[in-house]
Amino acid sequence: MITTTLAPSRTVLLGVTASDTHAVANQLICRHLRGHGFHVVNLGVCTPLTEFADALDREPDIAAVLIGSLNGHAYEDLRELPELRRKGRLRRPVILGGNISVGAHKQAGDRLRLATLGIDHILTDVDSLLPLLDTLPTARVQEGRHG
Repeated sequence: MITTTLAPSRTVLLGVTASDTHAVANQLICRHLRGHGFHVVNLGVCTPLTEFADALDREPDIAAVLIGSLNGHAYEDLRELPELRRKGRLRRPVILGGNISVGAHKQAGDRLRLATLGIDHILTDVDSLLPLLDTLPTARVQEGRHG
């Protein structure tokens, strides 16, 4: 008898920044990820960073935190990230996607400000999400590496 064991799906945490109500992109990305075998914990829209941290505490197998922002206020909404990380929370790669700042013309400084907060990856194209997730270690490996 031949038995096959399916590899467990990887888990990601998905949500939209605290001041952003754009639900359509969130739902489309959730469906896209699930269609590619990911288990998605979707917190939905208007999600404060503390809710991402609380979800990560409840779900230790989360490999990455995916945060969307379409209204361009990501920097303001993610200002607590350095403090949460200092407290040992949100110890997973944080990936920000969408519109990273207000206005049509983006500046190099916009990315730098977000990186300074501790955003690990900034994506403006959803097609780069799956290849990026494929490069990240599993949650258990990350825990061992970061504490």
